[in-house]
Amino acid sequence: MVVRDWLSNALNDIKNNLLVGKEETVVWPVNKLMLDVFLLMKQHGFLQDVEIIEKGKYKVAKIKIGKLHECKAIKPRFVVRKKFLEKYIKRYLPARDVGILIISTNKGLMTHQEAIEKGLGGVLIGYCF
Repeated sequence: MVVRDWLSNALNDIKNNLLVGKEETVVWPVNKLMLDVFLLMKQHGFLQDVEIIEKGKYKVAKIKIGKLHECKAIKPRFVVRKKFLEKYIKRYLPARDVGILIISTNKGLMTHQEAIEKGLGGVLIGYCF
């Protein structure tokens, strides 16, 4: 089977390990986008630890799961202006101050709160709560 979206596959792996009660998982290969998403999730407490191990030409991530209930990639990747961001917050997050939308902007990856503060729009990558 050919994997077309590595980020979606990694987030599904984290979610499946959470559902069966495992506290850690190994994701490989890891690219820069996935690493940035994992670090954002770690900053907000959804992941406890992200350890990157280089094995040959691949990078492997050992992830310890924190206070996470749901994490998914958003497909198709919607392009959102700053004034329409509220629509997607209501669509993907269970409550106003619960969870984060991960957005790729021209200033890098950030959460929806940071994007609103800076007045930026971008492409929706995923969400977690």
